[in-house]
Amino acid sequence: MTEEKSKKKNKDIIENIPDLKPGNVVQVYQKIAQGDKFRIQMFEGVVIAKKGKTENDRTITVRKVSEGGYGVERIFPLASPLISKITVLKKPKVRRAKLYYLRHSPRELKELKEK
Repeated sequence: MTEEKSKKKNKDIIENIPDLKPGNVVQVYQKIAQGDKFRIQMFEGVVIAKKGKTENDRTITVRKVSEGGYGVERIFPLASPLISKITVLKKPKVRRAKLYYLRHSPRELKELKEK
């Protein structure tokens, strides 16, 4: 694939991503390869960090607390062709750029207040 085509493809992927901010509750739909087939897996959680300056370097860190009380964090590169879509469920009001304090108190994830 030529460099021009790959830039255009990345631009199309990035345009479909909504405006994400720390504190947003999101659902990330990601393509997972199983043998020769692909399936879509959904990961729902709170955006605790957003990194990267250029469009191709941007990543988000999403955290959720599973049923057993274990916290799970995943880092998603936003320019990845494996991400099929991202939907924003809630937009609570937060006053920090990095919400790493949510790692220590899982109860605070539920107490994020809406705007």
